[in-house]
Amino acid sequence: MINFDIITIFPDFFNSFLSESIIKKAQEKNLISINIHNLRDFTKDKHKTVDDKPFGGGEGMVMKVEPIYRAIKKLRRSKIESRKSKVVLFTPRGKKFNQKLAFSFSKLDQLILICGRYEGIDERVAENLVDEKISIGDFVLMGGEIPAMAVIESVSRLIPGVAGNKELLKRITKKKGFLEFPQYTRPEVFKPEKGKKWSVPKILLSGHHKKIKQWREKKSREIS
Repeated sequence: MINFDIITIFPDFFNSFLSESIIKKAQEKNLISINIHNLRDFTKDKHKTVDDKPFGGGEGMVMKVEPIYRAIKKLRRSKIESRKSKVVLFTPRGKKFNQKLAFSFSKLDQLILICGRYEGIDERVAENLVDEKISIGDFVLMGGEIPAMAVIESVSRLIPGVAGNKELLKRITKKKGFLEFPQYTRPEVFKPEKGKKWSVPKILLSGHHKKIKQWREKKSREIS
């Protein structure tokens, strides 16, 4: 079982994500464990301060290193038996998250995910406390909560028993990455309006499994 430990200042952000669909069922089956940690619980001042003004001036606030350090120290100590643990920081400057990385994460016992906010996180966190700096794309979000959900979902579906489809799991855990191809279902012909007709490719209706497999592999390469 893999343990996801999420460090955030908005713990309620994850409520619906954790209580719906496959992620909920995976937790109930003890295939994955997801724990939300409020960063403010690791502060020591009465105001539970997690941010401050940046040195050198500038707009906005920067998340402080001290509470993040305490959170990681506690979470890693509580999993002392586990040698397969990684700390991930979400940042636009990180390397692109992909299927290969998701596959490597799925082999861990613990994944600690740091969700930033404001204008960023004190760089000493990235320099000294994390194992991976990850970006989910060339764009900037308001925080790391959505990237954390993306990582949790992509990693979780690689855990046997989570997705419930052995063939799908076999396909997406190939070392070369993943195989994705166009999918169709009934009706064979859809007429959205007069004069228009959207049809399913004839090869998928042929019943020729070898040719269908070849078509799907070809389409997968076109997509990738």
